[in-house]
Amino acid sequence: MSDAPAYRTSTTAGQASTRHPDPTDRTRPRHSASADQAPILVTGLPRSGTSWAGKMLAAGGEAVYVNEPLNPQRPPGRSPGVLNADVRHRFQYICPDDEHPWLGAFTDTVALRYRYAAELRRNHRPRDLARLAKNASAFALGRIRGRRALLDDPFALFSAGWFAERLGCRVVLMVRDPVSLVASWQRLGWRVDLGELLRQPLLVRDHPDVRALRSLAGSDDTLATTCALWSVARATAETLAERHPGVRLVSYEDLVTDPVARYRDLYAWCGLTWSSRAERTIGRSSAPTARRTPRGVPAPASAIPKSPPDHGPDHARTRDRAVVRAFTWTGLSRTAYRPMGPAEALVGHRDRLTPDQIAQIVELTTHWRDEEPDAMAR
Repeated sequence: MSDAPAYRTSTTAGQASTRHPDPTDRTRPRHSASADQAPILVTGLPRSGTSWAGKMLAAGGEAVYVNEPLNPQRPPGRSPGVLNADVRHRFQYICPDDEHPWLGAFTDTVALRYRYAAELRRNHRPRDLARLAKNASAFALGRIRGRRALLDDPFALFSAGWFAERLGCRVVLMVRDPVSLVASWQRLGWRVDLGELLRQPLLVRDHPDVRALRSLAGSDDTLATTCALWSVARATAETLAERHPGVRLVSYEDLVTDPVARYRDLYAWCGLTWSSRAERTIGRSSAPTARRTPRGVPAPASAIPKSPPDHGPDHARTRDRAVVRAFTWTGLSRTAYRPMGPAEALVGHRDRLTPDQIAQIVELTTHWRDEEPDAMAR
């Protein structure tokens, strides 16, 4: 892990900052918010369990679930009503040296202020209006009832320090076993464009571990590049948790092994009220008998026939686009969770990998698999 700071608060690119926050400015940092008032961010690599964790933390009824505002694809992203800023990269990096217009936009988001005019200027088809009505009503009801925003956004991973310091978020940073994560990516046909990270100079500056990806930029070896991204993301997660008290590492495997006890602890850390409603929802989400797959969410490997039926040209186009482009899918975000029992969740989609592939993943990620980070106990 690099000793260089993962997050800089007082310098711009090469010179001292002269910014002084205006105490009357509604975009001023909210880092002084108490745990029971702070917005919540759940992040981590896609397929690390962020959607499940986000939904379960919102299950008590005290938070409004906001799905992937930094996703550059619509849906769920590209919604100025939710986030009135233009996302240019997957894993868009945000830091104090380049926080315009992010600070103002996210201040509105975590305050549950929906921007109707901005949304209608960009998205005005019938299905867009239905989504507007859903999101705007959730924001309005949340504000009336005094609920907090809960952002579920894998693409905020590298910016988690900024969310903690500038917006006062309690950041739940999910980490998952690399074999299960890579297997899940392989099943979906995802490819990672490492250039999305390397083309962001401030990200490379503040997270020097990202430089290790240069040797694999443009590589067609999807397994190696996914392992490299996992390793860099894990190093970044460790650094963020060490440097920011508002960032907590959470193991996906720990959550699925003992969900009620682990979520109860996480509720307390986030300042959420543990309730029988939350406990019931969490219990149902991890029950071994829960077999229903929500519409639009891929079925588990064990439920997919060896010769899958033809779902028509739309299905084929969706599949092909997912293979060709990095982190790309259509319709309901494929980061969405589905109910499953602990045994199935821990196995993941490993049956899609050969023994040689599993051995390769283990070898490429051994450094992190062999460690029990102290930050996990925070």
